[in-house]
Amino acid sequence: MNLPQHVHTLIVGAGFAGMGLAARILQTQPQADVLIIERGDDVGGTWRDNTYPGSACDVPTSLYSYSFAPSADWSHTFARQPEIHRYLKKVAADTGVRSRVVTECELQEAHWGDDAAVWTVRTSRGTLTADVVVAATGALSTPSVPDMPGLETFGGTTFHSATWNHDHDLTGERVAVIGTGASAVQFVPEIAPVAEHLTVFQRTPAWVIPRLDRALPDAEKTLYRRLPLVQKVVRGSVYSFREALGGVLAHATGLLPVFEAVARVHLRRQVRDPELRRKLTPNFTIGCKRMLLSNDWLRTLDRPDVTLVDAGLAGVTADGVVDAVGNEHKVDTIIFATGFTPTEPPVAHALRGANGRTLAEHWAGSPSAYKGTTVAGFPNLFLMYGPNTNLGHSSIVYMLESQSAYIADALTAMHHNGIAAFEVTEEAQRRYNTRIQSELQTTVWNKGGCSSWYYDSEGRNSVQWPTFTWKFRSQLQRFDRENYVSRRRTAKETVA
Repeated sequence: MNLPQHVHTLIVGAGFAGMGLAARILQTQPQADVLIIERGDDVGGTWRDNTYPGSACDVPTSLYSYSFAPSADWSHTFARQPEIHRYLKKVAADTGVRSRVVTECELQEAHWGDDAAVWTVRTSRGTLTADVVVAATGALSTPSVPDMPGLETFGGTTFHSATWNHDHDLTGERVAVIGTGASAVQFVPEIAPVAEHLTVFQRTPAWVIPRLDRALPDAEKTLYRRLPLVQKVVRGSVYSFREALGGVLAHATGLLPVFEAVARVHLRRQVRDPELRRKLTPNFTIGCKRMLLSNDWLRTLDRPDVTLVDAGLAGVTADGVVDAVGNEHKVDTIIFATGFTPTEPPVAHALRGANGRTLAEHWAGSPSAYKGTTVAGFPNLFLMYGPNTNLGHSSIVYMLESQSAYIADALTAMHHNGIAAFEVTEEAQRRYNTRIQSELQTTVWNKGGCSSWYYDSEGRNSVQWPTFTWKFRSQLQRFDRENYVSRRRTAKETVA
Protein backbone atom coordinates (compact mmCIF):
# COMPACT_ATOMS: atom_id res chain seq x y z
CA MET A 1 0.00 0.00 0.00
CA ASN A 2 1.37 3.40 -1.01
CA LEU A 3 1.07 6.54 1.05
CA PRO A 4 -1.61 9.01 -0.05
CA GLN A 5 -0.76 12.67 -0.46
CA HIS A 6 -3.22 13.61 2.27
CA VAL A 7 -5.28 11.85 4.91
CA HIS A 8 -7.67 13.27 7.47
CA THR A 9 -6.63 11.11 10.44
CA LEU A 10 -3.13 9.63 10.58
CA ILE A 11 -2.48 7.14 13.37
CA VAL A 12 1.14 6.33 14.21
CA GLY A 13 1.46 2.78 15.53
CA ALA A 14 -0.51 -0.44 14.91
CA GLY A 15 -0.60 -1.92 18.40
CA PHE A 16 -3.51 -2.19 20.82
CA ALA A 17 -3.90 1.61 20.88
CA GLY A 18 -3.78 2.51 17.21
CA MET A 19 -5.81 -0.43 15.98
CA GLY A 20 -8.41 0.01 18.72
CA LEU A 21 -8.91 3.64 17.72
CA ALA A 22 -9.12 2.82 14.01
CA ALA A 23 -11.67 0.07 14.71
CA ARG A 24 -13.73 2.50 16.79
CA ILE A 25 -13.73 5.08 14.00
CA LEU A 26 -14.56 2.57 11.26
CA GLN A 27 -17.35 1.06 13.32
CA THR A 28 -19.43 4.22 12.98
CA GLN A 29 -17.83 5.66 9.82
CA PRO A 30 -16.81 2.79 7.50
CA GLN A 31 -15.65 5.29 4.85
CA ALA A 32 -13.64 7.42 7.27
CA ASP A 33 -10.38 8.78 5.89
CA VAL A 34 -8.04 7.11 8.39
CA LEU A 35 -4.60 5.61 7.89
CA ILE A 36 -2.16 3.84 10.23
CA ILE A 37 1.58 3.89 9.65
CA GLU A 38 3.63 1.22 11.41
CA ARG A 39 7.42 1.01 11.56
CA GLY A 40 7.35 -2.80 11.96
CA ASP A 41 6.58 -5.39 9.33
CA ASP A 42 3.23 -6.37 10.86
CA VAL A 43 0.58 -5.17 13.28
CA GLY A 44 0.83 -6.01 16.97
CA GLY A 45 3.12 -3.43 18.55
CA THR A 46 4.87 -4.69 21.66
CA TRP A 47 3.28 -8.13 21.20
CA ARG A 48 4.91 -8.41 17.80
CA ASP A 49 8.32 -7.34 19.07
CA ASN A 50 8.70 -8.96 22.49
CA THR A 51 9.28 -12.57 21.48
CA TYR A 52 11.66 -13.51 24.30
CA PRO A 53 11.22 -16.97 25.87
CA GLY A 54 8.30 -17.05 28.28
CA SER A 55 6.82 -13.73 27.10
CA ALA A 56 3.28 -13.46 28.45
CA CYS A 57 0.75 -10.97 29.74
CA ASP A 58 0.63 -10.26 33.47
CA VAL A 59 -3.03 -9.17 33.38
CA PRO A 60 -5.73 -11.83 32.85
CA THR A 61 -6.45 -11.94 29.14
CA SER A 62 -10.21 -11.84 29.69
CA LEU A 63 -9.58 -8.20 30.57
CA TYR A 64 -6.41 -7.61 28.52
CA SER A 65 -8.32 -7.73 25.23
CA TYR A 66 -10.72 -5.50 23.34
CA SER A 67 -14.22 -5.33 24.81
CA PHE A 68 -15.60 -5.34 21.26
CA ALA A 69 -13.61 -8.43 20.24
CA PRO A 70 -13.80 -11.16 22.91
CA SER A 71 -12.01 -14.42 22.17
CA ALA A 72 -12.71 -17.91 23.42
CA ASP A 73 -9.43 -19.25 22.09
CA TRP A 74 -7.01 -18.26 24.86
CA SER A 75 -4.92 -21.19 26.10
CA HIS A 76 -4.41 -19.80 29.63
CA THR A 77 -5.88 -17.15 31.88
CA PHE A 78 -2.64 -15.22 31.32
CA ALA A 79 -2.07 -15.44 27.57
CA ARG A 80 1.31 -15.98 25.96
CA GLN A 81 2.88 -13.60 23.44
CA PRO A 82 2.31 -15.65 20.27
CA GLU A 83 -1.43 -15.96 20.84
CA ILE A 84 -1.83 -12.28 21.76
CA HIS A 85 -0.10 -11.40 18.48
CA ARG A 86 -2.38 -13.80 16.59
CA TYR A 87 -5.38 -12.23 18.31
CA LEU A 88 -4.35 -8.73 17.24
CA LYS A 89 -3.80 -9.83 13.65
CA LYS A 90 -7.25 -11.45 13.61
CA VAL A 91 -8.91 -8.32 15.03
CA ALA A 92 -7.13 -6.21 12.40
CA ALA A 93 -8.50 -8.45 9.64
CA ASP A 94 -12.02 -8.81 11.07
CA THR A 95 -12.53 -5.07 11.62
CA GLY A 96 -11.10 -3.95 8.29
CA VAL A 97 -8.28 -2.13 10.03
CA ARG A 98 -5.55 -4.17 8.33
CA SER A 99 -6.34 -2.63 4.94
CA ARG A 100 -5.66 0.82 6.46
CA VAL A 101 -2.15 -0.06 7.69
CA VAL A 102 1.10 0.81 5.91
CA THR A 103 3.86 -1.30 7.44
CA GLU A 104 7.61 -0.65 7.43
CA CYS A 105 6.77 3.04 7.47
CA GLU A 106 8.48 4.89 10.31
CA LEU A 107 7.56 8.40 11.40
CA GLN A 108 10.58 10.66 11.06
CA GLU A 109 9.08 14.09 11.66
CA ALA A 110 5.71 15.80 11.80
CA HIS A 111 5.24 19.54 12.10
CA TRP A 112 2.08 21.58 12.46
CA GLY A 113 1.44 24.30 9.91
CA ASP A 114 -0.70 26.97 11.52
CA ASP A 115 -1.64 28.73 8.28
CA ALA A 116 -2.97 25.67 6.50
CA ALA A 117 -4.03 23.95 9.74
CA VAL A 118 -2.47 20.62 8.73
CA TRP A 119 0.36 18.39 9.81
CA THR A 120 3.16 17.77 7.34
CA VAL A 121 4.45 14.29 8.04
CA ARG A 122 7.76 12.89 6.82
CA THR A 123 8.12 9.11 6.96
CA SER A 124 10.62 6.52 5.80
CA ARG A 125 8.35 5.91 2.82
CA GLY A 126 7.62 9.47 1.81
CA THR A 127 5.79 12.62 2.91
CA LEU A 128 2.10 13.32 3.34
CA THR A 129 -0.16 15.79 5.09
CA ALA A 130 -2.82 15.07 7.68
CA ASP A 131 -5.52 17.08 9.41
CA VAL A 132 -5.13 15.06 12.59
CA VAL A 133 -2.20 13.04 13.95
CA VAL A 134 -2.61 10.42 16.67
CA ALA A 135 0.57 9.21 18.37
CA ALA A 136 -0.23 5.63 19.35
CA THR A 137 3.35 4.41 19.68
CA GLY A 138 2.96 3.07 23.21
CA ALA A 139 4.94 3.68 26.37
CA LEU A 140 6.86 0.40 26.12
CA SER A 141 7.98 0.47 22.51
CA THR A 142 11.60 1.66 22.54
CA PRO A 143 14.10 -0.45 24.53
CA SER A 144 16.36 1.29 27.01
CA VAL A 145 20.00 0.14 27.06
CA PRO A 146 22.20 1.68 29.77
CA ASP A 147 25.37 3.51 28.78
CA MET A 148 27.85 1.08 30.31
CA PRO A 149 31.58 1.89 30.15
CA GLY A 150 33.44 -0.58 27.97
CA LEU A 151 30.38 -2.10 26.34
CA GLU A 152 31.83 -1.52 22.89
CA THR A 153 34.86 -3.67 23.81
CA PHE A 154 32.82 -6.75 24.75
CA GLY A 155 33.75 -9.69 22.55
CA GLY A 156 30.58 -11.69 23.06
CA THR A 157 26.95 -11.23 22.06
CA THR A 158 24.60 -8.57 23.42
CA PHE A 159 20.92 -7.86 22.90
CA HIS A 160 17.88 -6.43 24.67
CA SER A 161 15.04 -8.70 25.74
CA ALA A 162 12.66 -6.68 23.53
CA THR A 163 14.80 -7.49 20.47
CA TRP A 164 15.63 -11.09 21.33
CA ASN A 165 18.29 -12.70 19.15
CA HIS A 166 16.70 -16.06 18.32
CA ASP A 167 19.61 -16.97 16.06
CA HIS A 168 21.96 -17.02 19.04
CA ASP A 169 22.04 -20.31 20.94
CA LEU A 170 22.52 -19.90 24.68
CA THR A 171 23.15 -23.59 25.26
CA GLY A 172 26.23 -24.08 27.42
CA GLU A 173 26.96 -20.35 27.63
CA ARG A 174 27.74 -18.10 30.54
CA VAL A 175 25.04 -15.46 30.41
CA ALA A 176 24.70 -12.12 32.20
CA VAL A 177 21.20 -10.73 32.62
CA ILE A 178 21.07 -7.03 33.42
CA GLY A 179 17.85 -6.17 35.22
CA THR A 180 15.25 -7.99 37.29
CA GLY A 181 12.00 -6.49 36.07
CA ALA A 182 8.87 -7.88 34.44
CA SER A 183 10.67 -9.26 31.37
CA ALA A 184 13.52 -10.90 33.28
CA VAL A 185 11.17 -12.77 35.60
CA GLN A 186 9.65 -14.42 32.53
CA PHE A 187 12.69 -15.33 30.44
CA VAL A 188 15.29 -16.16 33.12
CA PRO A 189 13.46 -19.36 34.23
CA GLU A 190 13.25 -20.35 30.56
CA ILE A 191 16.95 -19.99 29.74
CA ALA A 192 18.46 -21.14 33.04
CA PRO A 193 18.16 -24.87 32.21
CA VAL A 194 20.10 -24.53 28.94
CA ALA A 195 22.82 -22.05 29.94
CA GLU A 196 25.98 -23.20 31.70
CA HIS A 197 25.61 -20.39 34.22
CA LEU A 198 23.45 -17.31 34.66
CA THR A 199 24.63 -14.19 36.46
CA VAL A 200 21.69 -11.92 37.20
CA PHE A 201 22.46 -8.30 38.06
CA GLN A 202 19.88 -6.70 40.31
CA ARG A 203 19.74 -2.99 41.03
CA THR A 204 16.67 -3.10 43.28
CA PRO A 205 14.67 -6.15 44.38
CA ALA A 206 10.96 -6.27 43.64
CA TRP A 207 8.05 -7.82 45.47
CA VAL A 208 6.97 -11.04 43.78
CA ILE A 209 3.61 -12.72 44.22
CA PRO A 210 2.28 -15.95 42.69
CA ARG A 211 0.74 -15.82 39.22
CA LEU A 212 -2.63 -17.56 39.49
CA ASP A 213 -2.43 -18.94 35.99
CA ARG A 214 -4.25 -21.99 34.67
CA ALA A 215 -4.88 -23.66 31.34
CA LEU A 216 -8.39 -23.09 29.98
CA PRO A 217 -10.10 -26.43 29.30
CA ASP A 218 -11.96 -27.03 26.05
CA ALA A 219 -15.26 -27.19 27.91
CA GLU A 220 -14.79 -23.67 29.23
CA LYS A 221 -13.88 -22.35 25.78
CA THR A 222 -16.98 -24.02 24.31
CA LEU A 223 -19.11 -22.41 27.02
CA TYR A 224 -17.71 -18.97 26.11
CA ARG A 225 -18.47 -19.54 22.43
CA ARG A 226 -22.03 -20.69 23.04
CA LEU A 227 -22.85 -18.27 25.84
CA PRO A 228 -20.84 -15.07 25.30
CA LEU A 229 -22.60 -13.51 28.27
CA VAL A 230 -20.68 -15.88 30.56
CA GLN A 231 -17.37 -14.53 29.26
CA LYS A 232 -18.63 -10.98 29.79
CA VAL A 233 -19.43 -11.86 33.40
CA VAL A 234 -15.92 -13.27 33.85
CA ARG A 235 -14.44 -10.11 32.35
CA GLY A 236 -16.57 -8.01 34.70
CA SER A 237 -15.53 -10.00 37.75
CA VAL A 238 -11.83 -9.73 36.84
CA TYR A 239 -12.28 -5.99 36.29
CA SER A 240 -13.99 -5.59 39.68
CA PHE A 241 -11.23 -7.47 41.50
CA ARG A 242 -8.56 -5.39 39.78
CA GLU A 243 -10.38 -2.16 40.67
CA ALA A 244 -10.46 -3.29 44.28
CA LEU A 245 -6.69 -3.81 44.11
CA GLY A 246 -6.35 -0.33 42.59
CA GLY A 247 -8.34 1.07 45.48
CA VAL A 248 -5.84 -0.43 47.92
CA LEU A 249 -2.83 0.90 46.01
CA ALA A 250 -4.29 4.38 45.64
CA HIS A 251 -6.60 4.94 48.58
CA ALA A 252 -6.33 2.21 51.24
CA THR A 253 -2.58 1.73 51.45
CA GLY A 254 -2.94 0.59 55.06
CA LEU A 255 -4.07 -2.78 53.69
CA LEU A 256 -0.88 -3.35 51.69
CA PRO A 257 0.86 -5.32 54.49
CA VAL A 258 -1.57 -8.14 53.67
CA PHE A 259 -0.14 -8.35 50.15
CA GLU A 260 3.38 -8.02 51.52
CA ALA A 261 2.76 -11.00 53.79
CA VAL A 262 1.75 -13.07 50.75
CA ALA A 263 4.95 -12.03 48.96
CA ARG A 264 7.12 -12.88 51.98
CA VAL A 265 5.59 -16.35 52.28
CA HIS A 266 6.11 -16.88 48.55
CA LEU A 267 9.76 -15.85 48.88
CA ARG A 268 10.37 -18.13 51.88
CA ARG A 269 8.81 -21.11 50.15
CA GLN A 270 10.88 -20.72 47.00
CA VAL A 271 14.27 -19.59 48.31
CA ARG A 272 16.09 -21.73 50.87
CA ASP A 273 19.22 -19.58 51.29
CA PRO A 274 18.66 -16.89 53.98
CA GLU A 275 21.29 -14.58 52.46
CA LEU A 276 19.65 -14.80 49.03
CA ARG A 277 16.26 -14.10 50.61
CA ARG A 278 17.76 -11.01 52.19
CA LYS A 279 18.99 -9.78 48.80
CA LEU A 280 15.57 -10.41 47.31
CA THR A 281 13.59 -8.60 50.01
CA PRO A 282 12.67 -5.00 49.07
CA ASN A 283 12.92 -2.17 51.58
CA PHE A 284 9.89 -0.31 50.22
CA THR A 285 6.13 -0.75 50.42
CA ILE A 286 4.72 -3.40 48.14
CA GLY A 287 3.09 -1.82 45.07
CA CYS A 288 5.41 1.20 45.03
CA LYS A 289 7.21 -0.46 42.14
CA ARG A 290 5.40 -2.80 39.81
CA MET A 291 4.50 -6.04 41.59
CA LEU A 292 5.88 -9.02 39.66
CA LEU A 293 3.86 -12.17 39.05
CA SER A 294 5.80 -15.40 38.84
CA ASN A 295 5.70 -18.97 40.10
CA ASP A 296 9.28 -19.85 39.10
CA TRP A 297 11.45 -16.71 39.15
CA LEU A 298 12.46 -16.93 42.80
CA ARG A 299 13.19 -20.66 42.76
CA THR A 300 15.27 -20.16 39.61
CA LEU A 301 17.49 -17.67 41.44
CA ASP A 302 18.02 -20.35 44.09
CA ARG A 303 19.56 -22.76 41.55
CA PRO A 304 23.27 -23.60 41.99
CA ASP A 305 23.97 -22.51 38.40
CA VAL A 306 22.44 -19.06 38.91
CA THR A 307 24.15 -16.20 40.75
CA LEU A 308 22.39 -13.04 41.89
CA VAL A 309 24.62 -9.96 42.07
CA ASP A 310 23.13 -7.01 43.94
CA ALA A 311 26.24 -4.82 43.94
CA GLY A 312 25.33 -2.87 40.82
CA LEU A 313 27.41 -2.47 37.68
CA ALA A 314 30.68 -0.64 37.06
CA GLY A 315 31.32 -1.56 33.43
CA VAL A 316 32.08 -4.14 30.79
CA THR A 317 35.36 -5.73 29.71
CA ALA A 318 36.25 -7.70 26.59
CA ASP A 319 35.03 -10.92 28.16
CA GLY A 320 32.92 -10.05 31.15
CA VAL A 321 30.96 -7.68 33.34
CA VAL A 322 32.40 -5.85 36.34
CA ASP A 323 30.21 -5.21 39.36
CA ALA A 324 30.32 -2.18 41.64
CA VAL A 325 32.74 -3.78 44.10
CA GLY A 326 35.24 -4.61 41.37
CA ASN A 327 34.53 -8.29 40.77
CA GLU A 328 34.66 -9.37 37.12
CA HIS A 329 32.16 -11.98 35.99
CA LYS A 330 33.24 -13.83 32.85
CA VAL A 331 30.33 -14.17 30.41
CA ASP A 332 29.71 -15.03 26.77
CA THR A 333 26.42 -13.15 26.31
CA ILE A 334 24.87 -10.09 27.90
CA ILE A 335 21.07 -9.75 27.84
CA PHE A 336 19.63 -6.39 28.81
CA ALA A 337 16.29 -6.57 30.62
CA THR A 338 16.42 -2.86 31.32
CA GLY A 339 12.96 -1.81 30.21
CA PHE A 340 11.87 1.13 28.13
CA THR A 341 11.68 4.94 28.15
CA PRO A 342 8.10 5.86 29.16
CA THR A 343 8.97 9.34 30.48
CA GLU A 344 11.05 10.16 27.40
CA PRO A 345 9.09 8.70 24.47
CA PRO A 346 11.09 8.95 21.23
CA VAL A 347 8.00 10.02 19.28
CA ALA A 348 8.04 13.29 21.24
CA HIS A 349 11.23 14.26 19.40
CA ALA A 350 9.47 13.87 16.06
CA LEU A 351 6.39 16.01 16.75
CA ARG A 352 6.80 19.76 16.25
CA GLY A 353 4.00 22.06 17.39
CA ALA A 354 2.63 25.49 16.57
CA ASN A 355 5.63 27.36 17.99
CA GLY A 356 8.19 25.21 16.17
CA ARG A 357 9.36 23.33 19.26
CA THR A 358 9.22 19.56 19.49
CA LEU A 359 7.00 17.92 22.05
CA ALA A 360 10.15 16.72 23.84
CA GLU A 361 11.45 20.30 24.03
CA HIS A 362 8.05 21.49 25.23
CA TRP A 363 7.98 18.87 27.99
CA ALA A 364 11.63 19.43 28.95
CA GLY A 365 11.91 16.01 30.56
CA SER A 366 8.59 16.09 32.40
CA PRO A 367 5.63 14.97 30.21
CA SER A 368 2.15 16.26 30.87
CA ALA A 369 -1.07 16.33 28.90
CA TYR A 370 -4.76 17.04 29.30
CA LYS A 371 -6.49 13.78 30.16
CA GLY A 372 -3.32 12.05 28.97
CA THR A 373 -4.49 12.82 25.44
CA THR A 374 -3.95 16.41 24.24
CA VAL A 375 -1.27 19.05 24.77
CA ALA A 376 -1.56 22.85 24.60
CA GLY A 377 0.48 24.21 21.70
CA PHE A 378 -0.06 21.07 19.60
CA PRO A 379 -3.35 21.44 17.72
CA ASN A 380 -5.00 18.34 16.27
CA LEU A 381 -2.53 16.06 18.03
CA PHE A 382 -3.84 13.23 20.18
CA LEU A 383 -1.74 10.94 22.38
CA MET A 384 -2.67 7.41 23.35
CA TYR A 385 -1.10 5.88 26.47
CA GLY A 386 0.03 9.43 27.17
CA PRO A 387 1.26 10.94 30.46
CA ASN A 388 -0.38 9.67 33.65
CA THR A 389 -2.40 6.89 32.01
CA ASN A 390 -0.32 3.90 33.11
CA LEU A 391 -1.77 1.46 35.63
CA GLY A 392 -0.40 -0.54 38.51
CA HIS A 393 -3.37 -2.85 38.85
CA SER A 394 -5.50 -3.28 35.74
CA SER A 395 -5.55 -3.51 31.95
CA ILE A 396 -4.19 -0.66 29.87
CA VAL A 397 -6.57 -1.76 27.11
CA TYR A 398 -9.43 -0.38 29.20
CA MET A 399 -7.69 3.00 29.33
CA LEU A 400 -6.95 2.91 25.60
CA GLU A 401 -10.58 2.20 24.77
CA SER A 402 -11.56 5.18 26.92
CA GLN A 403 -9.17 7.37 24.93
CA SER A 404 -10.47 5.93 21.66
CA ALA A 405 -13.99 7.00 22.55
CA TYR A 406 -12.80 10.51 23.43
CA ILE A 407 -10.77 10.94 20.25
CA ALA A 408 -13.52 9.52 18.05
CA ASP A 409 -15.97 11.97 19.62
CA ALA A 410 -13.55 14.82 18.90
CA LEU A 411 -13.29 13.77 15.25
CA THR A 412 -17.09 13.63 15.02
CA ALA A 413 -17.30 17.14 16.49
CA MET A 414 -14.81 18.38 13.91
CA HIS A 415 -16.82 16.86 11.07
CA HIS A 416 -20.26 18.04 12.18
CA ASN A 417 -19.20 21.56 13.16
CA GLY A 418 -16.82 22.43 10.34
CA ILE A 419 -13.84 22.61 12.71
CA ALA A 420 -10.37 22.69 11.16
CA ALA A 421 -8.41 22.54 14.42
CA PHE A 422 -8.83 21.89 18.13
CA GLU A 423 -6.29 22.85 20.79
CA VAL A 424 -6.69 22.35 24.51
CA THR A 425 -6.26 25.51 26.57
CA GLU A 426 -3.23 25.88 28.80
CA GLU A 427 -5.48 26.65 31.75
CA ALA A 428 -7.50 23.44 31.35
CA GLN A 429 -4.32 21.42 31.06
CA ARG A 430 -2.77 23.11 34.09
CA ARG A 431 -5.87 22.54 36.27
CA TYR A 432 -6.08 18.92 35.23
CA ASN A 433 -2.45 18.11 35.98
CA THR A 434 -2.47 19.98 39.28
CA ARG A 435 -5.32 17.73 40.38
CA ILE A 436 -3.63 14.56 39.11
CA GLN A 437 -0.38 15.35 40.94
CA SER A 438 -2.31 16.14 44.10
CA GLU A 439 -4.17 12.82 43.96
CA LEU A 440 -0.91 10.94 43.41
CA GLN A 441 0.56 12.21 46.67
CA THR A 442 -1.44 9.76 48.79
CA THR A 443 -0.87 6.71 46.58
CA VAL A 444 1.71 3.99 47.15
CA TRP A 445 3.47 4.99 43.92
CA ASN A 446 4.42 8.34 45.47
CA LYS A 447 4.73 7.56 49.16
CA GLY A 448 5.89 3.95 49.09
CA GLY A 449 9.59 4.79 49.52
CA CYS A 450 10.94 3.52 46.20
CA SER A 451 12.62 4.93 43.12
CA SER A 452 10.77 3.78 40.03
CA TRP A 453 10.44 4.41 36.30
CA TYR A 454 7.22 6.26 37.09
CA TYR A 455 9.31 9.33 37.90
CA ASP A 456 10.68 11.62 35.21
CA SER A 457 13.90 13.65 35.18
CA GLU A 458 12.21 16.39 37.20
CA GLY A 459 11.26 13.99 39.99
CA ARG A 460 7.58 14.10 39.05
CA ASN A 461 5.35 11.07 38.64
CA SER A 462 4.27 11.62 35.03
CA VAL A 463 3.36 7.98 34.34
CA GLN A 464 0.75 6.64 36.77
CA TRP A 465 -3.00 7.17 36.81
CA PRO A 466 -3.82 7.94 40.47
CA THR A 467 -7.18 6.28 41.05
CA PHE A 468 -9.88 3.95 39.69
CA THR A 469 -10.00 3.36 35.94
CA TRP A 470 -13.74 3.96 35.79
CA LYS A 471 -13.05 7.55 36.81
CA PHE A 472 -10.78 7.95 33.81
CA ARG A 473 -13.47 6.57 31.55
CA SER A 474 -16.11 8.87 33.00
CA GLN A 475 -13.87 11.89 32.33
CA LEU A 476 -13.36 10.85 28.71
CA GLN A 477 -16.87 9.72 27.86
CA ARG A 478 -17.43 12.86 25.79
CA PHE A 479 -15.21 15.39 24.05
CA ASP A 480 -15.42 18.54 26.20
CA ARG A 481 -15.21 21.31 23.58
CA GLU A 482 -15.50 23.95 26.28
CA ASN A 483 -11.88 23.27 27.26
CA TYR A 484 -10.57 23.72 23.73
CA VAL A 485 -9.95 26.59 21.36
CA SER A 486 -11.23 25.77 17.89
CA ARG A 487 -10.58 27.10 14.43
CA ARG A 488 -13.34 26.79 11.86
CA ARG A 489 -12.68 25.89 8.27
CA THR A 490 -13.15 29.54 7.35
CA ALA A 491 -9.78 30.05 9.14
CA LYS A 492 -11.45 32.51 11.47
CA GLU A 493 -10.37 31.54 14.95
CA THR A 494 -13.16 31.34 17.52
CA VAL A 495 -13.59 29.96 20.97
CA ALA A 496 -15.73 26.82 20.87
